[in-house]
Amino acid sequence: MELEDATVNDLMSLGLARYEARVYLALIRRGSYTAAEAAREADVPRQRVYDVLDALVRRQLVTAHPGRVATYSAVTPELAVARLMAVQRESVDRLERVSQGLAGVLQPLWTQGREHTDPLDYIEILRDPKAIAERFADIQRQARHELLTFCKPPFVAPAENAEGIEVVRRLHRSGGTVRALYLDDARDDPETMEHVRRFAAAGEEARFAPDLPLKLVIADASLVLCDMPDPVAAASTTTLFIEHPALATCLRLAFHTVWQDAAPGDVPA
Repeated sequence: MELEDATVNDLMSLGLARYEARVYLALIRRGSYTAAEAAREADVPRQRVYDVLDALVRRQLVTAHPGRVATYSAVTPELAVARLMAVQRESVDRLERVSQGLAGVLQPLWTQGREHTDPLDYIEILRDPKAIAERFADIQRQARHELLTFCKPPFVAPAENAEGIEVVRRLHRSGGTVRALYLDDARDDPETMEHVRRFAAAGEEARFAPDLPLKLVIADASLVLCDMPDPVAAASTTTLFIEHPALATCLRLAFHTVWQDAAPGDVPA
């Protein structure tokens, strides 16, 4: 039975329907069958067997013998397989012609599409705190040479931020730069100062400023994450992720202007 099932599946892979494969396989077992006998031998519904036999005759896999009771016989398996393969090759050739023509039509459209971009496709707008935290982690992971940060509450990263510490260590080991500016008020917050201490131990340079215009992260003078506080609803904040080297370079200059005037961080060991 397993061999028969495998043979039916092989015939189906050459283009036959399941009932067609089963009827052909039944017919090769003897010289000829009536439709009723073929249905019984192939375990195919009687009401379906006539359509199946007609299909096999049209495929030239079965020969019909008219008479008072018509009978049917299978052509040799070698000839049947050759005919099925010829149909498959013709189908493949047709698909190749269609695919070549389709590629010729679609390629210019694809090329044209590359010439048109959304003028704001380099800006991602984030409002969900979880999405903001995930994007903050992403920009840290992507940093390869430099990571600059304006750190001010509310903070989106977890207090321990083990992943952030590992990023600082990685950049420090490779000779990169990690600098963070904190508010002067942070000196009075033990939790924030513990964060500063742990990041300083990993290689971050910290300074303190009386005011910071916004929360800001700049990675490799290319990627920017910044908040845009609502001037009316103070509790509402929109965060922008921007992949724009020119803007990132300008913001990097702004960061270093504040950095130069900020007080060095005397971080306890």
